[in-house]
Amino acid sequence: MRKLILIIGAALILINGNIMAQQDSTWTLQKCIEQAFNRNIQIRKSEISNQRFGLYAEQAKAQRLPSVNGSLNQNFTWSKSPLTGQTALTGSSGSNYSVNSGVTVYNASRINNQIKQADLELEGGKYSLETTKESISLSILNAYLQVLYAEEQVTNSQKQIESTNGELNLAGERLSLQSISISDYAQVKSQLASEKLTLANSESQLSIAKINLMQLMELPVQDNFNLAHPDLQVELNQSRVPDVKLVYETALALKPQVKNAAVNKKIASLDEKIAKASYFPVLSASAGLSSGYSSTTTDPYFSQLNSGIRPTAGFSLSVPIYQKKQVKTSVAVAKLGYQDAELSETDTKNQLRKSIEQACLDVTSAQIEYEASLEKFKATQESTSLAEEKFKQGIINSVDYLVSKTNLIVAESQLLQSKYNLIFSYKILDFYTGVPLSL
Repeated sequence: MRKLILIIGAALILINGNIMAQQDSTWTLQKCIEQAFNRNIQIRKSEISNQRFGLYAEQAKAQRLPSVNGSLNQNFTWSKSPLTGQTALTGSSGSNYSVNSGVTVYNASRINNQIKQADLELEGGKYSLETTKESISLSILNAYLQVLYAEEQVTNSQKQIESTNGELNLAGERLSLQSISISDYAQVKSQLASEKLTLANSESQLSIAKINLMQLMELPVQDNFNLAHPDLQVELNQSRVPDVKLVYETALALKPQVKNAAVNKKIASLDEKIAKASYFPVLSASAGLSSGYSSTTTDPYFSQLNSGIRPTAGFSLSVPIYQKKQVKTSVAVAKLGYQDAELSETDTKNQLRKSIEQACLDVTSAQIEYEASLEKFKATQESTSLAEEKFKQGIINSVDYLVSKTNLIVAESQLLQSKYNLIFSYKILDFYTGVPLSL
């Protein structure tokens, strides 16, 4: 009895494990994107760069603090004494201890600007990371839809083969009754072979689409890779009339690449200020404390250290007089860098505008194409249904029927393609308005 319970328990665990494995192997769009974020090398490198920028920002802020240095010197010397007439070397030792501190009092706001610049670089790194994530998200979305599209192509091909098998059986019965010629039967058989080839190509395209998606996710290729199938038919054609200006204004305030370009321009403006600071004097303050010991005196060690304490304090002013055009060149280069950053910001905005213009045009075109494909499919479907009925009744031959069926296959394929093209166009437009990618 106990052995039976153990066997049943093990079976339940195995069944539950298989169910969980099946659940885990089903990938939603969000799960695919998260997987790509966790594994993508570019994202991980960007995160490391941001950590580096954070360290640089902390270091820049620390420049405001005084520096503190300590030193210890231990010396040994040997000499001959000319007064005693001795020829042997006599040795002595000495120790020196010191602590020094220095701080910059005035440097024409160079340190303040360097701190601002470091903070901006950290901020820009975050925007750059967001840009990379958005680009990868769009690639994942496109690949995800390609898999769904390929799966529907396979399903449609299988349905066509099932239908043609029925027609071939009917044609075989009619051939045995000599109501059709062997040529008509061969035509239907040839159509079935052609549809099987189409199914094989569709299955191949599905495998390629899955591999492409898994590679974008940095996921090793696996056989049990299955996608969740959202309901994409709900209000498929939304009859949108996108406003390019409105979408562009919305995207300008949201897109990280625009924010990153603006940050880079601020960084470039600080480069000029930092370069100009070299025209001005630098005022520094310093303080120190030192003491020492020498074996040539008879005072005890700690007594010498205590009596030899020498505090120091002072200011130093460094005034630039002639620096071989180094400062002038640095300022000129910084100005050119700012101009380049301005052009880069303008180019980023222009590229965004062009992408939005294309996205709006794609939505309008995709809606028209989908409606035309849907109308053509319905009309072809109705025509093929009539042709099928006529073929069953022997009114038309197999050639006329197969022409009608081929037209239906083409119309169905065009409708499927226009459907996913419309879905992707909507998602791209939503992306520019800040709507999270989802299906």
